[in-house]
Amino acid sequence: MLKHTLNLATTAAGHRSATAAAAVRTHTPRRGVQALSSPIAHLTGPRRNPDGTVPVPREMTAAQAARLIESNQRVFISSVCSAPADLIQAMTDRHAELRNVELTSIHTEGPAPYLDPKFAGSFRLNCMFTGANARAAPDRHGYCSLGTSVDVTKAAVESARVVIAEVNPNMPRAHGDGLLHVSQLDALVHVDRPLVAHDPVEPDEVESKIGALVASLVENGACLQMGIGAIPNAVLGNLKSHQNLGIHTEMFSDGMLDLFDSGAITNTQKTIRPGVIVSGFVLGSRKLYEFLDDNPLINMLDISFVNDTAVIRQNSRATAINSAIEVDLTGQVCADSIGTLQFSGIGGQMDFVRGATLSAGGKAIIALPSTTKKGLSRIVTTLHPGAGVVTTRGHVQYIVTEYGIAYLYGKNMRQRARALIDIAHPSHREALFNDAVKRFGPLDL
Repeated sequence: MLKHTLNLATTAAGHRSATAAAAVRTHTPRRGVQALSSPIAHLTGPRRNPDGTVPVPREMTAAQAARLIESNQRVFISSVCSAPADLIQAMTDRHAELRNVELTSIHTEGPAPYLDPKFAGSFRLNCMFTGANARAAPDRHGYCSLGTSVDVTKAAVESARVVIAEVNPNMPRAHGDGLLHVSQLDALVHVDRPLVAHDPVEPDEVESKIGALVASLVENGACLQMGIGAIPNAVLGNLKSHQNLGIHTEMFSDGMLDLFDSGAITNTQKTIRPGVIVSGFVLGSRKLYEFLDDNPLINMLDISFVNDTAVIRQNSRATAINSAIEVDLTGQVCADSIGTLQFSGIGGQMDFVRGATLSAGGKAIIALPSTTKKGLSRIVTTLHPGAGVVTTRGHVQYIVTEYGIAYLYGKNMRQRARALIDIAHPSHREALFNDAVKRFGPLDL
């Protein structure tokens, strides 16, 4: 998918070729912050022709750019709100001419017309994170910004043989790894379209209770990782009296804004990139995108760095806050499927859980409501058949519901079952207790 970003295409080994699509923006400062000059030297430089000249990408319409895509190619679509909608639609419009085009992505937002069953022979999706994606135009140095989604898009651009960029003035210019020289692009498609935005979700009573309990585990000076949604927002809303918090996270959203404005986030205690927020992608409101635009206090970096356990663990008091679909009585955490039904993806949960547990003073926290919307317990005797384990019982530390906190690290099976039953919904505790006794024997030993 392309937006005010780059769309990339490469030819892979063998008979398949790969195309990557991303969105970029050419920079016109909106907030008065000057464009970076010194970091430019550390970025990938211009591509050069054999005679030493710098190639200039062809400007074309989305329909013309889509004709660069061929049957039996692999096409990468950039992530989240950076998905290049115009290019996606133009590609889909060519469905009658295309066969067996593999579309690869992580998590995209906005229209996905290629998923219509009638296009099954033309497109097939190989998605790494199931869910509901742009780049900025070249600045005065000739660099484009990947904007809201550096994540794996930068790696896709670097490995692609053909790069198509959808250039959108609404794409924020982000500091960090996401600057690409215009000579690295093969084609530019200009669009002017608002990014996909999600306004913050207000937490309900249950989510507010969970947020307060999770916040009680966060220490001053902690380096936080968390996702998007009502529970993360509830946690962040309870941290405004904390001091010297840092952020090193796969993604961040609007909940960070108020916490930043409160002065609680300083990033001064971090070992890795002190003084700045580190993230791979952002998703949220237009206010959040304005906050990101040309903000030197935020570094958008390649996910191979952001999610590297060896990097995460170097920040002391790394605190990973993640969610789950269900947790069994031994502490196995399912976060991506409902039985055999794939619901989302594993994301960076396992990386940050492991990194936090290896960090000096770090904590790995899994937070979830005790029941589903239909009243089914999310603390279960055993995971549903076919459910995937994202965080193993060997790595799990804290499980939090609205009824309390269960610390499982180093506990035996009986102790774990007892602790988890205590934070299950009261209407399910008796059944869980009886199942646990059948499985483990008396729990009071």
